[in-house]
Amino acid sequence: MFERSRKGEHALLIQPHAGGPPDEELLEEFADLARSAGATVASLLTARIDRPNPATLIGSGKLEEVRAAADASGADLILVNHPLSPVQERNLERALQRRVVDRTGLILDIFAQRAQSHEGKLQVELAQLRHLATRLVRGWTHLERQRGGSIGLRGPGETQLETDRRLLQKRVDILQKRLEKVEVQRTQMRRARVRSELPRVALVGYTNAGKSTLFNTLTGAEAYADDRLFATLDPTVRRIELSGGSAVLADTVGFVRDLPHELVAAFRSTLSEAREADLLLHVVDAADPARQERIAQVDSVLAEVGAGDLPQVLVFNKIDRLAEPVDPGAGTSDAGDGTGEGDPVGMRRFAPRLDRPAGGRPRVWLSAREGQGLALLRQALVEALELRHVAGRVRIPPQAAKLRARLHELGVVRGETGDEAGWEVEVDMAISDLQRLFAQAHGEWLRPLIEAAGLEGDPADAPFD
Repeated sequence: MFERSRKGEHALLIQPHAGGPPDEELLEEFADLARSAGATVASLLTARIDRPNPATLIGSGKLEEVRAAADASGADLILVNHPLSPVQERNLERALQRRVVDRTGLILDIFAQRAQSHEGKLQVELAQLRHLATRLVRGWTHLERQRGGSIGLRGPGETQLETDRRLLQKRVDILQKRLEKVEVQRTQMRRARVRSELPRVALVGYTNAGKSTLFNTLTGAEAYADDRLFATLDPTVRRIELSGGSAVLADTVGFVRDLPHELVAAFRSTLSEAREADLLLHVVDAADPARQERIAQVDSVLAEVGAGDLPQVLVFNKIDRLAEPVDPGAGTSDAGDGTGEGDPVGMRRFAPRLDRPAGGRPRVWLSAREGQGLALLRQALVEALELRHVAGRVRIPPQAAKLRARLHELGVVRGETGDEAGWEVEVDMAISDLQRLFAQAHGEWLRPLIEAAGLEGDPADAPFD
């Protein structure tokens, strides 16, 4: 029986593919995943698989090639960019005499390194245990048989493997209960934000698209950001000020193609920040040649967690890595304002812009690292969240004192005078806040503001409470 080494940072990568040339983007992404986990890429092999071998995934000839390449490169770890069954993983380790990790195990390892919060660590451990549950046989082959029959050798009636499985399931149950408790606390925090009636915006996107950098630039926070896959896992929430009011911005975990189902399930509570948002900022690496494919992959994961129908603003980040052609006879266009100094002849730096395609998602082109285009993004947020303002005076009688208190709580009161008949309040507030209050309060008190904003609506039947 092959004894698994606890070491293994010098990796040989195997990229299976089904016919035709291998996808270079898949190869590069898998190499990035390996480096993000802390491995050194010693060699990379492709393996055409027309009919997967149920025992080892790859055929015997390719297996010999992998063994020779691993010996030549000194690799002590084999990474396979494909899900492996427990039998396939075990048989590959026996044949290659090296530790073998599939795509799911590699991503789980990265997540285990990155998780910082209590909730994140619980989620990662739960995903790891579920992945490990079918692979326990590897470590306990010498104890798979029940003892018994001889004096002094009769055991408790279950094998060590069965004991391990029972203990693992017990640990899974404990983790699930702890996560349920954390989710209750997170739900209470979200409800508090809902009661504050601040619009909720969530940053989503493919991993390494620059979400955390954009989050820090918009909010002034110091969330960890790095140019590597899955640099951050734990959600961070901050308040941002916009020209039409305030909003709550949440940074979420990045997505990746073929995200293991164990992780989607384990991080469902974290991804609820996206699921329960009023608006999604879908951050895209504008310099990525496969950006349209990345957008589709993120949309697929969003649909899986129940956030597929939420309104989105597409944010094409990293335009500082782009250049656009210049037509010498066209003069300066709205698409850019760069001079092209230092760029190739006929090209200039890609300038920030805001596109509003008919019937499509608004698109903002910016560079979070360079601070370019942030004003356009704020403008797009104001438009998408309908944070237009209305100013005016309202008369509030004593029986609507809670409405007056709510206006003060929102910070929209600019002046106030009072007498025995109530208060004369001067307000400047977002139309979205006005509409929410109008649905809760007697419409007669807010009717002047509704008319000033050019809105129509019927007052709620119930008094404000």
